[in-house]
Amino acid sequence: MRPAQRTAVGLLVVLALAFVALATWEPFAARRSFPPPARAYTAEIVRDEFGVPHIYGRTDADVAYGVAQAHAADDFTTLQDVIAMSKGRYGAIRGAEGAQVDYMYHLLGARATAERRYPLISADTRALFEAYAAGLNDFAAKHPGEVKLARLFPVNGLDVAAGFALRQPFFFGLADVIGPLVEGKPLRPEAGPPIPGSAPAAPAPAATVEPARRIAAAMPLPWGETGSMSGSNAFVVAPKASGGPSVLVSNSHQPWKGGVAWYELVVESGEGWHFAGANFPGSPYPFLGHNRHLGWTNTVNRPDMIDVYKLVLDESGTKYRIGGTWVPLEQRTVTLPVRIGPVVLPVRRTVWRSAHGPVIKNEQGAFAVRYGGIDRLDQLDAYYRLNKAKSFAEWEAQIARMAIPSTNFLYADETGTIAYVYNAAIPQRTPGPNWRGVLPGDDPALIWTGPVPYAALPKYVNPPSGWLFNANNTPFSAAGRGSDLASTVVPPEMGVELGMTNRARRSWRLLSEATRGGGKLDRATLEAIKFDTGYDAAGHVAEMLRAVRAVDPRGDKRLAEARALVLGWDRYADNIGRGDALALMLNREYMSSSYQGKPWPDAEKELTKAKDHLLRHFGRLDPPMSELLRLRRGPGPNSVDLPLDGGSDTLRASTLWDVAEDGRLIVKHGDSFVMWAEWYPGQRVQSRSIQPFGSATTRPSSPHYTDQSTLFVQHRMKPVRFWRDDVMANARSRKVVRHRPER
Repeated sequence: MRPAQRTAVGLLVVLALAFVALATWEPFAARRSFPPPARAYTAEIVRDEFGVPHIYGRTDADVAYGVAQAHAADDFTTLQDVIAMSKGRYGAIRGAEGAQVDYMYHLLGARATAERRYPLISADTRALFEAYAAGLNDFAAKHPGEVKLARLFPVNGLDVAAGFALRQPFFFGLADVIGPLVEGKPLRPEAGPPIPGSAPAAPAPAATVEPARRIAAAMPLPWGETGSMSGSNAFVVAPKASGGPSVLVSNSHQPWKGGVAWYELVVESGEGWHFAGANFPGSPYPFLGHNRHLGWTNTVNRPDMIDVYKLVLDESGTKYRIGGTWVPLEQRTVTLPVRIGPVVLPVRRTVWRSAHGPVIKNEQGAFAVRYGGIDRLDQLDAYYRLNKAKSFAEWEAQIARMAIPSTNFLYADETGTIAYVYNAAIPQRTPGPNWRGVLPGDDPALIWTGPVPYAALPKYVNPPSGWLFNANNTPFSAAGRGSDLASTVVPPEMGVELGMTNRARRSWRLLSEATRGGGKLDRATLEAIKFDTGYDAAGHVAEMLRAVRAVDPRGDKRLAEARALVLGWDRYADNIGRGDALALMLNREYMSSSYQGKPWPDAEKELTKAKDHLLRHFGRLDPPMSELLRLRRGPGPNSVDLPLDGGSDTLRASTLWDVAEDGRLIVKHGDSFVMWAEWYPGQRVQSRSIQPFGSATTRPSSPHYTDQSTLFVQHRMKPVRFWRDDVMANARSRKVVRHRPER
């Protein structure tokens, strides 16, 4: 063999070895988890006519084991994604997008938080998490062909808990701070009113970051209401206002698939755990819903939960100053796995931490971030106790722990009590400094150590109006004239938001009108409000109409027609008005600017874009909106393609969508799991629910893949089979699952 040939062969061998190494290194480098402690579990899974699992067990831990088995049978692919996130391995599945999540996992120290805090959680709560992990392990062992990533299993309770530690800060907007710091973009304005007498805010830090660093950017994240295009509605009504039952309407707006898509279930154990509701993938219990005595739902709130500090570094960049002392900056080098085709690249990154919290370095310096709920994990226990609460006093005692970092809670129960708690672990800040700006990192007095007391939070219990709502708006508009709290009940440094959404304006007005003069919020009236598709001429809608009115078509006939259609729009996204389709497309951009605090869009540009889209795909400017806005899932034997109504920031929400090749807008975020519970005096609780698709969320061949879709688009709900006799009368399948530890 000639030297040149030997060189070529050698190069090929080296390349082949390199390819094999890149294709196989990641599972061997990944952290290996010990399996949960040896214990036997037995659960019965009964599915009703819509495939909703009803999970029974002798103990709560038995039920948690069954929850994992039932959910995996319907959506094992998403559960694996969540587990990969909780181990810092999501990039090995989803490439650069997954590496963004893995970077956050390391930056926030999610694993370290779980390792410190999980052992301190009560033993019965940890037993749920270990049982849930065992259920995932058993499903993976029985279905090896579905496992996405080598050595992802076994998992244990601590792994599941690490997922909670990773996700919890993003529901109050941490990504909106971390992302810009990493990418060198300006920070968004923080929540809350200005603080009187405080110093002007320091300039927002910015930097030019090399392109390779963008793999570690914090946005976008695959979690629900973490971005600014978010929303949920919640209503609770006391018997005096309904004319009959206590009512809880849970109307969460989440993505329709993925890590925070709702999964409906009913659980019941011999230890008194009996609850109907929904959870997210990776949770052994529901996060909202009802038991026989009481129920609650959540909406995202946005108080000022995050503080940014500019650190003073020494010349080496390895120490920062606190008071008069130089302290070493904690530093770790981590490896992010990034899948590109058949190979996984190891990308090395450095993460830093100070006494304040995670640290991001850019060309403007080093910035530390501190947020409410930092280094806490007791929400694992609080949610479990909420599930089993039997009275308002028991329920409120768990909320008062301040263990759940954020989200509003709206509550109703069998006694007729209704309540709204603006729940948030808001930092206990001292008056004086400008907490809305970038703070000096060398002042130890600015490093707060805990949340405000529970008594300081805005809250309502049994307001005179007899009703409460929230639609991601200020808590000072919640109960109607004469019942609303004044914003002066909280100090400005708490950063409680003052803004209103269109959904909030509509809710307040429609609820007030319905109960004026002794009117009642009966079921039909409340359903009409919940499914309302109207917009008030205020906020971003008023700005959109003002801007369109100012557009000069300059002889462009079709642009003039489009302008006239929008200006003549009836402000309802109900598939009736001729301007509905055009207004739908424009409104989302204006809502986005409003929610994100960005400059308003260019009205002429957006109107032209919408005009061109409709002419290209429909040949007209005024197609029925239902032909444009679609609920679509498939292909497969159970595929659906159905018309939708509602829009961005309507009570009937169709918030976010993807644009299909045929020009249709395929909704992916909006009304998701809807539950309606009622407690009539002297009767058992009854409830109804609906989802956009079905229980078998990633099983296209299942009849429960899309079997709720037709009801969903028709504004109808299905019965929740809460009671065992009702479940068995409507059962479609029964299965017993068992775990027997190896000897």
